[in-house]
Parts: sequence; structure tokens; C-alpha cells
Amino acid sequence: MKKLLLAEDDIDFATVLKQYLELHQFEVIWAENGEIALDYFKNQTFDICIFDVMMPKLDGFSLAEKIITINPDIPFIFLTARKLKEDKIIGLKLGADDYIAKPFEVDELVLRLQNILKRLEQKRSLNGNNIIEIGSYIFDNERLTLNNKNHVQQLTEKEAALIEYLYLNHNQLLKRDQILMSVWKKDDYFSGRSMDVFISRLRKYFNSDPKISIESVRNIGLEFKIEKNSI
Repeated sequence: MKKLLLAEDDIDFATVLKQYLELHQFEVIWAENGEIALDYFKNQTFDICIFDVMMPKLDGFSLAEKIITINPDIPFIFLTARKLKEDKIIGLKLGADDYIAKPFEVDELVLRLQNILKRLEQKRSLNGNNIIEIGSYIFDNERLTLNNKNHVQQLTEKEAALIEYLYLNHNQLLKRDQILMSVWKKDDYFSGRSMDVFISRLRKYFNSDPKISIESVRNIGLEFKIEKNSI
């Protein structure tokens, strides 16, 4: 059971969400404002956090800034009724793993939480091991190489960072802004065009293995697909 910190000032919504998450095997500690949430975080250990953006005393953004100074590796999601792109960019720049606008399907939130935790476990398992098998390829994140049989493709640091991010999120639909904020650390026109170029390169690098593909979903993002028996 994973321990989750929920910071949400809407009592009715928080109560329902807490009960639903508990049904899905999360231990939920609820705080009704940012200050209480920060106090809980200082005195307990959590696996993941959910922060409402608009809260009294300490808003979600400010709470996240304080929490990542305590534990920079803690994964967290922002919930908000605000749909301004500027807010989303602020949240992702702070390092949020996701940014979800209300109203939303709770089942979708649970899946996102599970995917984030799964990705974190995969990343932890890779620590100290820079060699990753991706289908018929061997990816060396330290030497910046992608080896397929007798061919070794030398990578740039950005290509390697993109491959690692896609691998850790394989077989999941990734939004463009998620990829841009995670790898390029910004979401603007020029970064978007740069990402398109890098994705084209990676498609060429992986084209000799038919069980690996990078599929674009128009106006949403892309998916790095790896057949299960190739992982």
C-alpha cells in the first residue's frame, strides 16, 4: 500500500476522493490547507502527493516549492479548477509529474498515479545500471550509445535523455507538453520544433526492430511502443 499526501481545501471533494483512493490500495493522509500538508510532510514519509493549486494559507505551487527542498525526488500531481496554460507551465516547471484540471474522472487519476509510481520504481531499478535493453537494442546512458547488433549509434545528451524518458514511459500516451517540460525544461514553439526533429531521429535509430515504434497522436502527443516480449 502506497502512502499518499492529499492537500485539498474542498472538504466534500477531498472526502470522496480519499475514500476512492483508499479503495484502490492507497493510504491517504488528507490536509485541508497547504500549511497542514507541509507539516505532515515534514513528519511523515510519503510515496506520492496530490496538491490542489488554490488553497488557503499556502497554495499548491508554494507548497510544492517547499516540499521539493525537503525531498526533491517526491512525485506529485497538481489538481486545479483553473485551466490557464500559464498555470500548467508553472506546475510542470516545478517538476510536477502531472497537472489535472477539474472536473476529471477519478479512475483516470488512479491510473496516472499508478503509472507515475511504476515509472519511479523502474527508474530506481536503473540506478547504478546504465545499460538498458530495449528490444534488440542496448542503450548505454553513460557512454551515450545505442547498440544494435554490429552497429553503434553515438547519441547526443539530449537524444539519450529523450530515449530514457520514453523508455520509462513506454506503452503510455505522452502529451507533448509533458515531454517538453521533462526533457527540454520548457514548452515553447522552438522547443516543440526541436522535439519533432529529435523524434524523427529516434524513429530512424529504432527502425530495424519492428517491435519498437514511436507513434504520434495528432494534437495530443506520442507513444513509445515496445511489444512486451521485447522488453
